[in-house]
Amino acid sequence: MQKIYFDNAATTPVRAEVIAKMQDALVNSYGNPSSTHGFGRSAKTEIEQARKTIAKYLNAQPSEIIFTSGGTEADNMILRSAVRDMGVKTIITSKIEHHAVLHTAEALQKEFGTNIEFVDLDSFGNADLKHLEQLLVADDSKKLVSLMHVNNEIGNILDIHKIALICKSKGALLHSDTVQSIGHFKWDVQTTPIDFMVAAAHKFHGPKGVGFAFIRKNTNIEPLILGGSQERGYRAGTEPFHNIVGLKEAFVSAYDNLEEEKKYICGLKEYFIKKIKEAIPEVKFNGYSENLEMSTYTLVNVCLPFSKEKSQMLLFHLDLKGIACSEGSACQSGANGGSHVLAEILSEEELEKPSVRFSFSKYNTSEEVDYVVEVLKEFNQT
Repeated sequence: MQKIYFDNAATTPVRAEVIAKMQDALVNSYGNPSSTHGFGRSAKTEIEQARKTIAKYLNAQPSEIIFTSGGTEADNMILRSAVRDMGVKTIITSKIEHHAVLHTAEALQKEFGTNIEFVDLDSFGNADLKHLEQLLVADDSKKLVSLMHVNNEIGNILDIHKIALICKSKGALLHSDTVQSIGHFKWDVQTTPIDFMVAAAHKFHGPKGVGFAFIRKNTNIEPLILGGSQERGYRAGTEPFHNIVGLKEAFVSAYDNLEEEKKYICGLKEYFIKKIKEAIPEVKFNGYSENLEMSTYTLVNVCLPFSKEKSQMLLFHLDLKGIACSEGSACQSGANGGSHVLAEILSEEELEKPSVRFSFSKYNTSEEVDYVVEVLKEFNQT
């Protein structure tokens, strides 16, 4: 039986060069970065070099890069501090955001009485920018807009540059969950006036448990975790040096090979769409998954024409065939509520059918696509 991993939007395999760098750090650079002796100073130097490197690629300042445990922590820190410390009274977001944003907003509403407004979406899951502008001028309260650049389930790409200009013109702060974006798309935070972004290394072939937040200077964010002066006081706790080294290596590899790998992965996605249409003509695509200009090249979300009874067995069948993919996002696996993203954009009839996210990386092949499509075709015919 083949083993095929088409769940790269959930997490990616770690690059060999990243593992090598991390192993070296674990063996040879075990000093506490906060220590003043040579072992500590050596580790601290590497951390600051990683910060400078990431900042350079984003056209940011090193002081604007704060290492975290990943995107969820960074989202929580930014939204919570915006309300608690920066005077934000209204959060404008959408109903198809990651739960790291939605659940945090809900908690802030309960704790601080924060007003939560949801921007309208079309049937493809795209935000209505005219409605966003209306929400921004509805009252004079201080506002934070939180909209993800690339949706983690359906792959839609938001025009984040246009959103940033709208927010700036209305005096609002802009936060974007860019976990599915950083490492896959180029960024210039001087050209795009975004205030906050987040990243997780495991989404671009780095280790789990580490990421970073971009926090534009003079935004007065306060820490979520207290106890020490690490990360310029933004995040207490001994830095996971080996993970930060792995993050840097994965980040640099992602951007140095971006165009070549993007072209290859985009070809796989095109091939997958072509083959599944041939094998199962009734297949539909959720969001803008099929549109190569308006959705990320890394994933496709397909609605398959299977009966409700067969739908319940689909992922189990794929797993038995050695195929890893997701029904909804991996963060929701095991939940009974289904995908909150698809619930917003699909009809009741469409929700009765299985929707599956297939996501690709540089390590996948067209032969794997052939195998997966053949398995789906056979399942459809049984």
